[in-house]
Amino acid sequence: MGEQEKNLVLHEKGDGIAILRLNRPKRRNALSAGLIQSLIEVLRELDLDDDCRAIVLTGEGACFCAGGDLAGGLMSQGGAVAAHEGRAEFGQLFKLMRGHSAILIAAVNGDAMGGGLGLAACCDLVVADPDSRFGTPEIKLGLFPWVILAVLNRHVGQKRLMEMVMLGQKLTALEARDVGLINRLSEPGSVVEEARQLAVDVASQAPIPLKLGKAAFYHVADQSIDEAIGFLNAQLTLNLLTEDAM
Repeated sequence: MGEQEKNLVLHEKGDGIAILRLNRPKRRNALSAGLIQSLIEVLRELDLDDDCRAIVLTGEGACFCAGGDLAGGLMSQGGAVAAHEGRAEFGQLFKLMRGHSAILIAAVNGDAMGGGLGLAACCDLVVADPDSRFGTPEIKLGLFPWVILAVLNRHVGQKRLMEMVMLGQKLTALEARDVGLINRLSEPGSVVEEARQLAVDVASQAPIPLKLGKAAFYHVADQSIDEAIGFLNAQLTLNLLTEDAM
């Protein structure tokens, strides 16, 4: 895995709900190569678990995720080519989350910066503590939020997002809600509990249309209106043939 740490993703499951905790609190849950790979492995296992209907993703300790771990080998481990291929795993994680059979809910319990912001935004729903912050500080480190742009530009308006990434801005939870990055604010200190209740509410819906609907939601986002209407009509026909609709 490339690092000595163990149990990089804490995992508990019950009643169709899985709770995953990024477990590098001493590094503010920064995304090392090992953490990314561990998260991919756990999510793949849950994708094959028919009993898992919703997943809550949060951070251990006081931070959700501080972004990419620049000191943890993510940028340079194994030479330029190997590092490039390793960083591609981050994009694979986003693809896995977007296509996952379960509904993913981020419980943002503190800062979600850079790659951590991308991780939260890639979840289907986001609940945030009122003291959490969201930002793209990469430009201040001589970088740019490259990979997460694929996610952020599907949530935030272009002018507002351009300002964020060019100035390395940090948003309050209220500001993040206003620009479309989160769904709701929790009561202080209860973000995981409220995200879990949201997961329970989601998991109580009819499973087949929920799974089909999530896949279609993202599929049509990249289609023209004519393509989307034809695709969605076909999905409606499929939905009507399921036991849930019957």
